[in-house]
Amino acid sequence: MSERTHSSNEASSTEDERTGSASSPVTIACVQFEPVVGEPEANRSTSCRLIEEAAESGSDFIVLPELANSGYVFEDRAEARSLAEPIPGGETAQRWKELAATHDVYIVGGYAECDGVDLYNSAVLFGPDGYIGTHRKLHLWDKEKLWFEPGDEIQVFNTEIGRIGVQICYDQWFPELSRIQAAKGADLIAEPTNWVPINEHERTGLAGGEFARANYLAISNAHVNTVWFACADRIGTERGQPFLGRSLIVDPTGTAVAGPASQSDDEILIARDCDLMSARTEKVWNDMNVIPRDRRTDLYDDLLGYDDDIHPH
Repeated sequence: MSERTHSSNEASSTEDERTGSASSPVTIACVQFEPVVGEPEANRSTSCRLIEEAAESGSDFIVLPELANSGYVFEDRAEARSLAEPIPGGETAQRWKELAATHDVYIVGGYAECDGVDLYNSAVLFGPDGYIGTHRKLHLWDKEKLWFEPGDEIQVFNTEIGRIGVQICYDQWFPELSRIQAAKGADLIAEPTNWVPINEHERTGLAGGEFARANYLAISNAHVNTVWFACADRIGTERGQPFLGRSLIVDPTGTAVAGPASQSDDEILIARDCDLMSARTEKVWNDMNVIPRDRRTDLYDDLLGYDDDIHPH
């Protein structure tokens, strides 16, 4: 398992929001590995081992890939159902919950969820004090539409380190979601993902630190919304479907502060000293331009038609 680290120059204080400071320095880890469809116990064990490695490396906020408990390419709905688990009572969720408490960390992990007769492609968020919330993927990709129900809620979760939004893979192709989460106050958007190659160049292999199309989207969404983005992708080929790797951590200026990771290797990508509060202070670009103020809400509403309460800035 390789590990790449980056120390951000954005955070200068050792204090964080929990002690009343205006800064909140956090070490973010994106864990890139290969979940295997049909092997839930192996996936559970691998994810837990990698969470522990990331925590022991000093990470405070750890992101796992999409459907990390189940694998991705299901043969049919029956297989998807057999691999899905409830939230937060499922065995994988409980293991992640215990690790979050033991290591005093936050964990976001992609999760095949069952809720009664319904299945969801979800991501679950745990913190040191337990279960915080679940994001159910809003925009289903390809055959996901045969197995899963789409989510119907856009949330931002308040935590001691800052406000956390969650997206899953194809969600980031819809800029409305990032904009609404930013308008609701998100400091960091965590993205468990299973990116696939978009063109022949990505299928045959990207060079060195070359960005994939999905990386550019994360960079763009981070920049125009002034939020942190932490994208944890899977690797490998499952039942003929290759995956892209290229996990990435982006700061609110749209700068990739860690990654892209390898296209083929297990990797823990780490960005140290990420001040989540910079997502709030850097919304002031200059004396004349402030992102929330410059939005033309006289032409469109704050949440682009989404009917929900909005966080004050």
